[in-house]
Amino acid sequence: MIQIDRRHLRETLADLVRIPSINPDLVPGAGGEREIAEAIAARLRTTPGITVELQDAGGGRPNVIAIVGEGSGRRLMLNGHMDTVGVAGMADPFSARVEDDRLYGRGAFDMKGSLASMIVLLEAIARAGEFPGQLIATFVVDEEYASIGTQAICREIDRWRPDAALVLEPTDLNIGVAHKGFVWAEIVTRGRAAHGSDFRAGVDAIAHMGRVLVELERLGADLLARTPHRYVGPPSIHASLISGGQELSSYPEECCLQIERRTVPGETAAQVEAELQAILDRLSAEDDQFNATLTMGVVREPFEISEDAEIVRVLGRAVERELGQEPVVYGGFGWMDSALLAAAGVPTAIFGPSGEGAHALVEWSDLASLEAVTRVIARVAYDFCGM
Repeated sequence: MIQIDRRHLRETLADLVRIPSINPDLVPGAGGEREIAEAIAARLRTTPGITVELQDAGGGRPNVIAIVGEGSGRRLMLNGHMDTVGVAGMADPFSARVEDDRLYGRGAFDMKGSLASMIVLLEAIARAGEFPGQLIATFVVDEEYASIGTQAICREIDRWRPDAALVLEPTDLNIGVAHKGFVWAEIVTRGRAAHGSDFRAGVDAIAHMGRVLVELERLGADLLARTPHRYVGPPSIHASLISGGQELSSYPEECCLQIERRTVPGETAAQVEAELQAILDRLSAEDDQFNATLTMGVVREPFEISEDAEIVRVLGRAVERELGQEPVVYGGFGWMDSALLAAAGVPTAIFGPSGEGAHALVEWSDLASLEAVTRVIARVAYDFCGM
């Protein structure tokens, strides 16, 4: 087996953290992922045996696809995102300061630590020579917003035909086999604008939205009372944004509510739409002045893979062998690109390092766990691809 140098990992992660890669869809005017993508590609191209390409995921935002190995065995895909959220309020977000075996900075935890692991692993395998199959590392854009990067990978999945994939989101060295999905929706209630003194003519769209909010609260309580999913708990719903009205002296003509519904494995967007439409139909039947429309928005499906799936079992054995501990299988709550890969027909598990501060003002990656993750992934790569 190859050897992993923690100092090399730390320096690689520090180089990545020092390159801002803020998602421009989250922070208008941000530089995006091109600089870090080009830096990763340039570095990997210096190691013989690694093939590298840039793939335009849309709008000139490049994924990096790096491949090592020409063996006749199986193909394993690794996936990690290059984009980060913004840095407002952070102190020295790009300093890559190291203290107490922690490396600090925006993206260190979410998820440039795992990108560093992918880079170091590719280089080590290439230097080692023969590899039983093929390791395909995808460094993708835009996971923090619309996941156009992994969607671009999935559109061309037949090019690489991976037999399995690992999404290297931070998991505290646990094995992720499920996570929630989400559905975004918008409800607009419409009233009749009139002077505030003319109560006979005016119809209050905001008051009508109040009825919707009461019903959503009831729906939310019902969702939380349902039998929870084994790994991710019950589904949920919340009102995220609301706006309406013209000015203080008028009856509001329109009110707009944006909703997020978190889904669990087994639920569909069609079910969510039916739940919400049933609320509006019921309120309309009770009051002929009630007028509301529902528009469905972004849908991200939930994810689940069986504990008995081969990639999960191989990963579990690698954790036992490399870390000397029983693998912990769990489910996450936030959505990840694993759902897209699974929907494309690739058996996928989630595994990554420890740390804290995703999207927070203080973010750090645990360097000891990063070394451990890299050893485990190396073991999985050789074992799975050599089967």
